[in-house]
Amino acid sequence: MSRVAVVTGAASGMGLAVAQHLAAVGHRIALFDLDGDGATQAAEELQATGVAAAAMKVDVTDRAAVDDATERARRELGPVEIIVTSAGFDEFQSFTDITPAAWERMLAVNLTGTFNCVQAAIPDMLAAGWGRIVTISSSSAQSGAARMAHYVASKGGVVGLTKALAVEYAPNGITVNTIPPGFIDTPMARRAEARGDLPNIDAIAARTPVRRAGTPDDIAAACAFLCSEEAGYITGQAIGVNGGWYL
Repeated sequence: MSRVAVVTGAASGMGLAVAQHLAAVGHRIALFDLDGDGATQAAEELQATGVAAAAMKVDVTDRAAVDDATERARRELGPVEIIVTSAGFDEFQSFTDITPAAWERMLAVNLTGTFNCVQAAIPDMLAAGWGRIVTISSSSAQSGAARMAHYVASKGGVVGLTKALAVEYAPNGITVNTIPPGFIDTPMARRAEARGDLPNIDAIAARTPVRRAGTPDDIAAACAFLCSEEAGYITGQAIGVNGGWYL
């Protein structure tokens, strides 16, 4: 069955791969991203393959903008019954150097942005008696990470939010799961490597039990399953896609 899926952070990396995988199984895709041009390009590429897709420039910290974009997705594509929240960012700072403004910004994007997008979409799922919500958290919320206290806290909040919503909405036919990725080779990771915040990516891959870095498609494949009819008995779970780390 074709449903409408909202994917945040859909202009690149994991979000783009998720949008492509969900489109490949027949869903209509609303691509939300702060990078409006990137989202538009991705939507046009999907449209060229016959997929119904629409791009929206959205700052997930701006609730009015999220509500407007979600309403536009309804008008152009139909009621939203799937949402994947991939929008987010990372930052590396010693704990004592994290300013209150940096702390608040991290939580605003990674945690409150997730709250905003899910809350805007869930009325359609309640009306349908069916829904799939997948949040993208981080394996660092399970393991901890030096110089990333604000990032780890924000992603830990995403895990907690996911579990709370899973319990609340299970009777309504809505599943809510999170994917905490391990090390994934994305543009964001490459930028961190270039800044010197991450070690050499190939060196990290060599230490991974499966002996390679993850790809956005690895995340997207797991996400597509969690959004499927077949995953209806899976909710409240953190599905690690991590190449064998943090088992």
